[in-house]
Amino acid sequence: MNIEEFRDYCLSLPMVEEDMRFGEEYLIFNILGKIFACVGLSRHDYFVLKCDPEYAISLRERHTEIEPAWHWNKRYWNQLSMEGTLSRELTESLIRHSYSEVVKKMTLKAKKQYPQLLTVR
Repeated sequence: MNIEEFRDYCLSLPMVEEDMRFGEEYLIFNILGKIFACVGLSRHDYFVLKCDPEYAISLRERHTEIEPAWHWNKRYWNQLSMEGTLSRELTESLIRHSYSEVVKKMTLKAKKQYPQLLTVR
C-alpha cells in the first residue's frame, strides 16, 4: 500500500479528518480530534497505527514489517513498513483496528451522538 492508497483508505472511514498538527512533515488522521494514524511526508515508507497492546506484540512477533513506533508510546502504537510484504487486506484490517481502538475509548455521549463511528469493524 502506498501513501496515496493509505490516505484514501483512512479518509474513507466515517468522520475521519486529516491535519498537520505536528508540522508539515506529518499527515495525521483523526476522529473527533483523536489520532488513529500518522504518515511521514518526507519519509513515507512507513506509517503509524494505534493497536491493542497484546495484539501489537503478536503482530510484531509475526511480521518483520511491524515494529514499535518510534517517538510514540510503544505499548499502543505500531510502525508498519510500506515497503514490506504485508498484504493489502491485513493493512486495511490494521487501519480499521486502529480506528476502532480510538472509538472504543470515546465517551458514551460521543458514541450516541455519532453512531456511524461504531460501523467500522
